[in-house]
Amino acid sequence: MLQPKKTKFRRQQKGRMKGVAQRGHELSFGSFGIKSLQSKWITGRQIEAARIAVTRHMQRQGQIWIRIFPDKPITKKPAEVRMGKGKGAPEGFVAPVTPGRIIIEVEGVAFELAKEALRLAAQKLPVTTKFVVRRDYDFNNVIA
Repeated sequence: MLQPKKTKFRRQQKGRMKGVAQRGHELSFGSFGIKSLQSKWITGRQIEAARIAVTRHMQRQGQIWIRIFPDKPITKKPAEVRMGKGKGAPEGFVAPVTPGRIIIEVEGVAFELAKEALRLAAQKLPVTTKFVVRRDYDFNNVIA
């Protein structure tokens, strides 16, 4: 499961996810990708499930890049605990995702294979996504 090796602080405030992605909103590495259309927290488990779905469908050919990393600690109090007495214990890590953020990129496979693999990955994620293709991608010169 994805999580930072160490953090400066154990607990963090929730924060707000206003507006659209200012960075990470364009394809940088691959020819295909999935772009978020919603604001949501994505857990390390969800990212890992999406990664496994992509690699299984592509049968380990091509290359994938995961463009988000869960580095925000989330705390939770035990069930049926009264209000107060401080913030809860760290439960896991999430990646805050805003609309326009590229989540996964793929390279080195055919268009149809990439589209299906990323569709399967998108089903594992809690956000609605959009399949995006690099602007200069040549549809005539496809990989068999």
